[in-house]
Amino acid sequence: MTDLLHVILLGIIEGITEFLPISSTGHLLIAEKFGLGARSDLFNIGIQAGAILAVTLIYWKRIWQLFTQWRDPANRDYLLKLAVAFLITAGIGFAAVKLGFKLPETVTPVAWALVIGGFWMIAAERLAARQPERSEVTWKVAILVGVAQMVAGIFPGTSRSAATIFAAMLFGTSNRAAATEFAFLVGIPTMYAATGYELLKVVKGGGAAHEDWTALLVGFVVSAVVAFVAVKWLLGYIRSHRFTPFAVYRIALGAALLLLVPAGG
Repeated sequence: MTDLLHVILLGIIEGITEFLPISSTGHLLIAEKFGLGARSDLFNIGIQAGAILAVTLIYWKRIWQLFTQWRDPANRDYLLKLAVAFLITAGIGFAAVKLGFKLPETVTPVAWALVIGGFWMIAAERLAARQPERSEVTWKVAILVGVAQMVAGIFPGTSRSAATIFAAMLFGTSNRAAATEFAFLVGIPTMYAATGYELLKVVKGGGAAHEDWTALLVGFVVSAVVAFVAVKWLLGYIRSHRFTPFAVYRIALGAALLLLVPAGG
């Protein structure tokens, strides 16, 4: 029963933090270090896929429009930019795996990423606010969103959503809603691909028999439900509010962790 509660709590944390610009990977690592227990890579990526499913459902009309009306030049151009951003992320991610890159397992790097990212968000939003209002996604934006997405994957605490949204806002798509939509849509194939890759690796390595599939399923469902609510709220919030409160939260949390956690902890 205790383990099930931990799984539910991890699903809730993932669902809330995956698309809010506060870092889901960082929050999961913090939660695991502070009592919820370490989980497999497949579990962590699997519950992220639950959050991605929620976004898929929220944007299903837009996705359907893009694929059924692909002959329209604007839709075809948007699809190509999504594809390029995804392929850049996939290429850098594949190279990182081949080079043996491993995510940090300590809280200190996450804390620093939260603090630095918080100050960067405040500065980036101010810079973006000075630009003319633009909703168009340029090729430069598509390329930089792909790079930003992988940078966030390499440095837990950065936040994939924060990195991609602000990459878009700073380099051409200054409209918050348009930048957020592109960033979230790029995340859909990225996270599904990451989950599929991890699942294939587990199956090939013979680890499927040792995976707690019940916990994974529960975490996936909880994450999907919570993320659906969180993203719906966020999309309404950003119409008339800035991201500054999230930046302040990141700075406060990161500073608290640096004070409370021993160096290297």
